[in-house]
Amino acid sequence: MKRARRARIVATLGPASRAPGMVKSLAQAGVDVFRLNFSHGSHEDHAAALKAVRGAEMALKRPLGVLADLQGPKLRLGRFQDVEIEVKPGHTMRFDLDPTPGDETRVQMPHPEIFRALRTGMLLLLDDGRVRLRVGERTDEWADVTVESGTKLSDRKGVAVPEAVIPVSALTPKDREDLAFALRIGVDWVALSFVQKAEDMAELKRLVDGRAACLAKIEKPQALHQLESILDYCDGVMVARGDLGVELDPEEVPVAQKQILRAARQRGVPAIVATQMLESMTSAPAPTRAEASDVANAAYEGADALMLSAETASGDYPLETVSVMNRIIERVERDPLWPGLMDAEHAGMDEHDVDALVAAARKAGEAQSTACIVVFTTLGGTARRMARERPLQPVLALTPNPSTARRLALVWGLESRLGREPSSLEEVTEDAVQAAMDNELAQPGQRVLILAGTPFGAPGAANLLRLAHAPAKKAKR
Repeated sequence: MKRARRARIVATLGPASRAPGMVKSLAQAGVDVFRLNFSHGSHEDHAAALKAVRGAEMALKRPLGVLADLQGPKLRLGRFQDVEIEVKPGHTMRFDLDPTPGDETRVQMPHPEIFRALRTGMLLLLDDGRVRLRVGERTDEWADVTVESGTKLSDRKGVAVPEAVIPVSALTPKDREDLAFALRIGVDWVALSFVQKAEDMAELKRLVDGRAACLAKIEKPQALHQLESILDYCDGVMVARGDLGVELDPEEVPVAQKQILRAARQRGVPAIVATQMLESMTSAPAPTRAEASDVANAAYEGADALMLSAETASGDYPLETVSVMNRIIERVERDPLWPGLMDAEHAGMDEHDVDALVAAARKAGEAQSTACIVVFTTLGGTARRMARERPLQPVLALTPNPSTARRLALVWGLESRLGREPSSLEEVTEDAVQAAMDNELAQPGQRVLILAGTPFGAPGAANLLRLAHAPAKKAKR
């Protein structure tokens, strides 16, 4: 089963979608990577969901990725005596460490690290930005605040401090337990929430130790200031527009999205655009026009993948939502203007011969007689480099490693498949042509462009570019 589009689809599994039959249907409808959201559900739920994905993978004979999304630190207010209080502009109150239920004059904020980071005049955002406050007098144990906008506050609402780096680890004790479990059941990707600095990702990479690919969720303004250093430790990145949109002004979010996508493209790091893409389809069978345009714009921008959250996890129309997203992306990629946008920007070549070879492969692939490009890859590096060039021909990534094939399911334009480790040039040519034909990417007599590395059987960068032709009659093994 191959895709008729390059941009990939990530769908979150939940109560509405984790049954094995639904998982298979979602994969058939277009899902390439399934997200397990560790903010919700039990370990047993996630283990069952992963088992369903592996079953769908076997049935469809197509690698499917599984992404474990860790919850990250949640900064929240304490509780109120009456559950909810009214606030209005000009209202003043105190936040402190006292666990006594609060009222209109004070309430607990059980995070001493926030008080240490606060400065007079700083902005505080509560309840996803619905309540905005300004910090007045403060100490390391309390802060007086004045309401700038808002109407009410209730128990356990989230706290955001967009103007400060909060000295908390991005990995909470819960995250560490969830991470150990996710690695034990064999997820392919791990996403870290609320990344603020490169050290957050470095810690995750150390704990994962190569057992999965590591992805940074960019949802804090502070992460944008350290984006390049964060990407040094990333195998992937997510534009998490929900929380990013809380702490940034609305007009800044599209700019940040383009900044992240461009930086990731330059690195050859797959990038996901997430949050509220087709949110109305959580309860409606069709999207709004604005949502359709949002999905289309992400595809026009060359995002590797687009993500669905509540739409598939708990919505009423998970299958319809995936089908709609699939159709929108396919339509964008049929637009005569789309190829020019993909070709408008190419990454600068590093000091590696493989970059020159990949650029040459992209150029050679532009010939109309070339049906597809076949890349032999062990760990996925050469395939990601090829995808970074955004070739318009289909790219088949052959690897002997199931984990590599599943990780590459997230990458733009790659049809990843399992294949043997070739031991000679003859086997490379034979396997490439046969796989291209088996996957209906090349017809008899068409040209296949092959990218591989020597010595055969040893991991390393590609150093071989070869042309071959599919035989007039389909070969038989």
